[in-house]
Amino acid sequence: MTPGRSTVRRLSLAGAATVVVAAVTAVTFNASAAETTARPRPHPTTTHAASPIDPPAGLKRLSSFDVARGTQTYTCTGGVFTGASTPEAVLVGRTGRLHHFAGPSWQSERDGSLVTATKVGEQTRPGTINELLLQINSHSGAANGQLAKAQYIQRLRTSGGVAPAGACTDGAKASVPYKATYVFWG
Repeated sequence: MTPGRSTVRRLSLAGAATVVVAAVTAVTFNASAAETTARPRPHPTTTHAASPIDPPAGLKRLSSFDVARGTQTYTCTGGVFTGASTPEAVLVGRTGRLHHFAGPSWQSERDGSLVTATKVGEQTRPGTINELLLQINSHSGAANGQLAKAQYIQRLRTSGGVAPAGACTDGAKASVPYKATYVFWG
């Protein structure tokens, strides 16, 4: 039995489709291989350069909090707003809320545990307040409180909070909104 014309045409079209699919697959595979080899890869011995706001090695991240609303308040001295500021902020995280205020201090709204800290590292961010590394220098409240194990705090991803420019009257205060993420290490 000899195949009819329509059977031969179907077989020819099926064969042509197979050739086209094979060609597209080869081109796609070759393009993918070229993209993979063209991407730069880090050298295996490259190390992360230490930042002035990195916490000491061996500590683990305990928690992090974002500023829900906050200000940095500056006082006018000598006709200009000084670089020193006083924070007032509500921080929100997965483990609850903290009140951040003068000291600088952080207090858990959940259990009342409180820490104060001193700046030990700083990293400039143009147009915003600097990122910081702070070392905790005092704890108060319950021994098992939310902040009891914290040893260092990082202030990261800052925006806003910069002292106003221009002349001012001595003693005047200016509160400038800011945002940041605070990460606690212990």
